[in-house]
Amino acid sequence: MAEAGIAGFEITSVEAFASGQDFGAGPYLRIAGTARGALDPAAPRNAGIADLALAPRNAAGLVEYAIELVMLRPADPHRGNGRLLFDVTNRGRKMSFGNVYEAPAGQPELNAVRTAGAVGLALPLAAGTSVVWSGWDPEAPRGNDGLRIALPVLAGVTGKVRDEFVFGTRITPKDRPTAPLSSPAAALDPAGAQLTVRRCRGDAPRPVAFAFEGERAIRLEPAGTPFEPGSIYEFIYLAKGARPLGAAYAATRDLLSWLRHAAPPVLGGGAPVRSVFALGISQAGRFLRHFLDLGMNADLAGRRVLDGMLTHVAGAGRVFINERFAQPDRTACWHEDHAHPEVWFPMAAARCTDPHGGQTDALLRDPATDPKLIEVNTSTEYWQKGASLIHTNPAGTADLPDLPNHRMYLCAGTKHGGRFGATTERGNARNLNNPNSASPLLRALMAALEAWVEQGTPPPPSRIPRLADGTLVPAETVLAGFPGIPGAALPGGVTPIAPVADWVAGRHAAAGWRPLVPAVDADGNERAGVRLPPIAVPGGTYTGWNLYAAPGLEGELCDREGSFLPFAATEAERAGDPRPSLAARYATAEARRTALSAAAAALVAERFLLAPDAEAYVAGR
Repeated sequence: MAEAGIAGFEITSVEAFASGQDFGAGPYLRIAGTARGALDPAAPRNAGIADLALAPRNAAGLVEYAIELVMLRPADPHRGNGRLLFDVTNRGRKMSFGNVYEAPAGQPELNAVRTAGAVGLALPLAAGTSVVWSGWDPEAPRGNDGLRIALPVLAGVTGKVRDEFVFGTRITPKDRPTAPLSSPAAALDPAGAQLTVRRCRGDAPRPVAFAFEGERAIRLEPAGTPFEPGSIYEFIYLAKGARPLGAAYAATRDLLSWLRHAAPPVLGGGAPVRSVFALGISQAGRFLRHFLDLGMNADLAGRRVLDGMLTHVAGAGRVFINERFAQPDRTACWHEDHAHPEVWFPMAAARCTDPHGGQTDALLRDPATDPKLIEVNTSTEYWQKGASLIHTNPAGTADLPDLPNHRMYLCAGTKHGGRFGATTERGNARNLNNPNSASPLLRALMAALEAWVEQGTPPPPSRIPRLADGTLVPAETVLAGFPGIPGAALPGGVTPIAPVADWVAGRHAAAGWRPLVPAVDADGNERAGVRLPPIAVPGGTYTGWNLYAAPGLEGELCDREGSFLPFAATEAERAGDPRPSLAARYATAEARRTALSAAAAALVAERFLLAPDAEAYVAGR
């Protein structure tokens, strides 16, 4: 391997997708394989990759990698539309068809992507779009067809690491007897490591006896002692096996450029690629924001890599990956992973200045190669992920200007995981869970992004809460004016957002940024953002927060969950609830359907809803 970039592709399998079913652009092929490439540590476009210079090199002085890849493409390339959709994997999992296109399959079937049930509404396939998934985390779960990237180990490098374990949320099953380590332990003497536990984030940690179970796990002592579900265990130890994990960004850049400009016939079928899009949900959305910040949307020849990019529920975050012994699977909330890095300046696409460090910067900084960017967040990201910081200055005192190649939307009254099939089941939470789905909005916005890139038709203007109109406020303001709903559990505040000064010690910087949240109406529903029909014509109050139900955790924000606080059916059943009942709001079931129809029609006219989804809302589907 003498040159940087993708050098070859090894085919694992080529098979008819979904037994040759025609989704509208003819049958599709499912192609799996491994793309092999290399990075030049001296190349200026790789300068931001931590530890790349320390990685082992081949005879040409390059650092090699291998990316696992799966693609769906039209069997007849002439029936394709020339569009490539990069569905960024989340911990090795394929996400878009289950979260955007309402695939009914479980995650194993979604990851295998061999059946019609794995693509749901299949709108990209109906249009003739090729879809590609690739691995970018060498430690992504291998089970259920998870995708990985192979990166070299840094020889002789060791360092202190802090792992955190919360059984029942981050680690399942909750009765698992061992805790997995993010990196191999360099020494197995318990005297050289420390395990602590605390019930709540604000409690003082106390030491716990443990023993190593090999170099990749620990257990409690005496043997057979279970970990307490919901409690926060932190383990500091000497680790080995570090890799230049940030190289995944450069490898992804090179892969996408290769697919566009030089892919072999088995992948492209000989048809040209006219536009490349990326869709990233949650961790995958944070991956895309980090991709932009590292300047990876320009390939080695200076060409734009992604034309259009949609991130969903990424908040203000990026991925904890471009550091030695980083842990990409972390997602910082209040109770879990709170002191693992996720938010760095700049948070916003627009240019602004950090009042603490004095740095002035933006995520979109190169008009020649910046993509057209759509960022979608739910209520949860405002309460738990600092989403307001993508459109205010870091001090939270001024709205940032809108950019011509950037749109932002709040899916009002929706939780982080709000998708097709969500229910009100409580799970770990105290209040009923929020069943509202963001999927219909995402389908409309993906269509708008495609038209923006390929036809020059701008999407709807950004619809977010703003300081200027009073719809973006401190959390204390919302909580002070929130309706006194009997039995409802309310949070104590918003999750603080601050730089992590020392992630091994678990210490934030003294000065943080100021996250704000959407203002609410008299029912407690959010006033700003895109209000889908269940929020515009509500059956209750929908929030992006909930609290844990387990003993000792009642005041802790429940990991990225939301609440549904239903209205009373009749005025007689209100029992102190200040919100009018369903009977008082909607004289008949037909009156409510009429209101839903009007709300859905308005959203279709504004291009926030596709016509079939509007019909589904009115029909109650």
